[in-house]
Amino acid sequence: MFEFGKIIFVVFFMLLPLANPLVSATMMMSLGARLPDEEKNKQAKQAAKYSLALMLISFYCGQIVMKVFGISIPGLRIAGGLIVMVIGFQMLFPSQSSSTSPELESKKDELKGKGTSSSSLAFIPLTMPGFAGPGTIAMIISIASTLPSFGAPMWIMLTAPIISFIGLCLFLWVCLKSSATIVAKIGQSGIDAISRIMGFLLVCMGVQFCINGVIELIHQVPLAK
Repeated sequence: MFEFGKIIFVVFFMLLPLANPLVSATMMMSLGARLPDEEKNKQAKQAAKYSLALMLISFYCGQIVMKVFGISIPGLRIAGGLIVMVIGFQMLFPSQSSSTSPELESKKDELKGKGTSSSSLAFIPLTMPGFAGPGTIAMIISIASTLPSFGAPMWIMLTAPIISFIGLCLFLWVCLKSSATIVAKIGQSGIDAISRIMGFLLVCMGVQFCINGVIELIHQVPLAK
């Protein structure tokens, strides 16, 4: 049970800075300000469901896709590390606020053209690129390839991350449902401060991922010869 809990803890806190539900909450406030509470709750539930489905697909099918395209584990670690570093730098030194990102501007135009009741925010931008974006997907695939090194039984490695994904998506649902309260209590400046802290953690994680990938690549070179 210790290994089961350890994997849940590690996966949850590795993905939390990348997923960053507070950013999704500000997106909901920006785009769903005119939505009735019932519609907001519906969008929040759908976003949580979409995010969970995307995480599960990435975890169980990501390595299959890698094999099909001939992507090695070191290559994934280096590429994923670079993506995570870029996202971290963007969070540390934002050139634009979350309310003026291209995805939000596109969705705002869509809402103006169709009306708030006929357009869904759940998948774009709340799930992609918000909560379960490219960095999160790359991290999940890398985690799936790293779990065997924990030495835990197979059933633990295949089931423990699911608990982490469910916990993250429940956290997302709570943040989206309570987006007005969160923004009112913490304020935009508080959310920006938390995002910068998470951005620093992401930069560190991305650098470590690249280092691990390079080390694995160096160890594979003699075998290739």
